[in-house]
Amino acid sequence: QVQLVESGGGLVQAGGSLRLSCAASGRTFGSYAMGWFRQAPGMERKFVAVISRSGDRSRYADSVKGRFTISRDNAKNTVYLQMNSLKPEDTAVYYCAAAPFFMTVVGAFGSWGQGTQVTVSS
Repeated sequence: QVQLVESGGGLVQAGGSLRLSCAASGRTFGSYAMGWFRQAPGMERKFVAVISRSGDRSRYADSVKGRFTISRDNAKNTVYLQMNSLKPEDTAVYYCAAAPFFMTVVGAFGSWGQGTQVTVSS
């Protein structure tokens, strides 16, 4: 498995931007598809975005399509989530996760970070 550490969360006004980063340990980062998920209080963890091992494919939840962009730098063992035009409903703890295949379901991801809080004020 791979160890993951997220950073970049914080408090931002509606319409603002944040970039989340997720640093992975180990030399096998490039063998994992990487995903971002989020969980609001009292809600289940939900898919946000996923990127393939090489970075040539990505997929987004409808709620963030056109506003969020996932990317990765395999040389730096890091995956990013650029979040623009943020809305109060984007408020949640954001988690990055690693999976052996390009998937969007929580159960497909075996390694998880500790999460980073994103709060969007109206």
